[in-house]
Amino acid sequence: ADPIPTTVTSCSALVKCPLQCVCQIRPWYTPRSAYREAATVDCNDLFITAVPEDLPAGTHTLLLQSNNIARLEQSELDYLRNLTELDLSQNSFSNVWDFGLKSMPQLLSLHLEENRLTELPDSSFPGLSSLQELYLNHNQLRRIAPRAFAGLSSLLRLHLNSNLLQMVDSRWFQMLPSLEILMIGGNRVDAILDMNFRPLSNLRSLVLAGMNLREISDFALEGLRSLESLSFYDNKLVTVPKRALQRVPSLKFLDLNKNPLQRVRQSDFTNMLHLKELGLNNMEELVSIDKFALINLPELTKLDVTNNPKLSFIHPNAFHHLPQMETLMLNNNALSALHKQTVESLPNLQEISIHSNPIRCDCVIRWVNSTETRIRFIEPQSTLCAEPPDLKRRHIRDVPFREMTDRCLPLISTQSFPSRLEVMDGDNISLHCRAMAEPDPEIYWVTPSGVKLIPYAHDGRYKVHPEGTLEIMGISAQEAGLYTCVAHNLLGADTKRITVLVNSSFPHSEASLELVVLDIQPYHILLTWKPHLNAVSSNLTWSSFLLSSSLDTTNVARIPLGTHAYNITRLHQDTEYWACLHVAFVDLQAKVACINARTKEATRHHRFLGDRQCLLTLLALSILLLATGLVARLISHKPTPCSFPLLPPLLAAIPQSEAEGMDGSHMGQTEQKWQQ
Repeated sequence: ADPIPTTVTSCSALVKCPLQCVCQIRPWYTPRSAYREAATVDCNDLFITAVPEDLPAGTHTLLLQSNNIARLEQSELDYLRNLTELDLSQNSFSNVWDFGLKSMPQLLSLHLEENRLTELPDSSFPGLSSLQELYLNHNQLRRIAPRAFAGLSSLLRLHLNSNLLQMVDSRWFQMLPSLEILMIGGNRVDAILDMNFRPLSNLRSLVLAGMNLREISDFALEGLRSLESLSFYDNKLVTVPKRALQRVPSLKFLDLNKNPLQRVRQSDFTNMLHLKELGLNNMEELVSIDKFALINLPELTKLDVTNNPKLSFIHPNAFHHLPQMETLMLNNNALSALHKQTVESLPNLQEISIHSNPIRCDCVIRWVNSTETRIRFIEPQSTLCAEPPDLKRRHIRDVPFREMTDRCLPLISTQSFPSRLEVMDGDNISLHCRAMAEPDPEIYWVTPSGVKLIPYAHDGRYKVHPEGTLEIMGISAQEAGLYTCVAHNLLGADTKRITVLVNSSFPHSEASLELVVLDIQPYHILLTWKPHLNAVSSNLTWSSFLLSSSLDTTNVARIPLGTHAYNITRLHQDTEYWACLHVAFVDLQAKVACINARTKEATRHHRFLGDRQCLLTLLALSILLLATGLVARLISHKPTPCSFPLLPPLLAAIPQSEAEGMDGSHMGQTEQKWQQ
């Protein structure tokens, strides 16, 4: 269409204009965007209660907005043969029959928004067969009869948004075969029924914003073969209505902004062959975009994923076969990084926005400073490092490539899930844990009872997804307590915990704590105990009963969550020991269980094995100490279960973290290492 002219021509010298009104020639566009110059009478904002008399006969556009008109007779306007647009918005009409527009076949556009209409009976607009635009938004419509729009076969645009409707009736649309734009958001509709829009085969734009929609059925959009633009803005959708979207083959623009989606899941957007732009902004609960979430969208050029305060994870393979993607907007999220593989999967990417994220400037984000990167960064001066501390607030592109490590520990986002969650008995809940690292981390969960839950394995009502989501189906009061997410790779691990309360409480740890000796040997004692709900931390202490100053020190070991056995090693033969397990619980309780045990007397066989082990240990540690300049530590000599006099000072030189016993999952590894 041609641009709108910036000047208007007054027609007041040619025709008599009503008092206080303004008569001008103004630019005007038809509903199909054809440009015209229209004789316009502007009587807006005059607080009049009736249409002015003796309007110019050639009036094309009559503007009566923001007045107090409550009734309009046919005789007041039927002499205006050229009238094509009538604006009666923001007046006082409460009944459709108060318009009295029985025969105006030339009228193309009618504005009735912001009046007091409460219902539309059958045949509400007789004699308006040429009408192409009808604005009924921001009224108080509670009821629309099935044939309310009878006779409006030419209508192209219908605005019903922001009324009090509680349902959508497909019979309304049987009267509107030509409709191209429908705005019906802002009504109290919580469900779209199957085939609701089936008669609208020519509809190009549908706005369902702000309707409290919680679920879209698979056939809700059936029949919309020509639909190009669809908005679900500001609803209650917790999942992408992917099956319904598959029935809209021509869709180009999709707005899912401001919905409580928690995850964009695998294949949520698949084979939408003409989709060009997708909006996933302002989602308070969105945590992650999972593997293959967007796949085979050959015409997608822009993806908007911004202002999502919990979005901490985009899977490296989230996007697949998006050959035309040019713009990727990811600013104002909780992303610590964006994987290089994600960017490399978009061959036509030209610009990206990742500013206002808590970026961790380490191995995962190194690609930003690679010489191979040809992508334009939007607002690069606002794209800053948040971690590590020595790089905080430095511009990412100013950090030399060599200063970013090529490997990094997992880091679980603090925004992944809250520290506390209250649910009701029988609820289905999802806990989302996400972490990025190099190498890629693996994620598992530990229940309040200490059960380890790994991806792909089903354990009763528990299910862990590979990205890190724990689903609990029908949670019970006995399953309340402290859940721990663990993300680990070869370099280490990170953990994050959440306290889940069921019916505002969790089980107390009433069962007794019992420490059991599982095995006794001359130089080690294996202990075990029953796992308990809601354990926050556990420590094991042990010592011998001998009074010798060299032997009566108390040893302490922190027990990893989920561990139910511990092998106390490097003990003395035929010696009495005590050991105590200290457990702290979520409800601030603390329990202690103690036990006494005496190591066995070493037989000749045991002494031989012990001496052989000590010899190997001596050899390995001698090499280690010579390499680290700690030979001076060999001077002292203390009693030892080994018969070699030089071993004790070697052992004393080992850092305490290396001298601790091993938990049940690592038993025997120390002995195997020395033998090797």
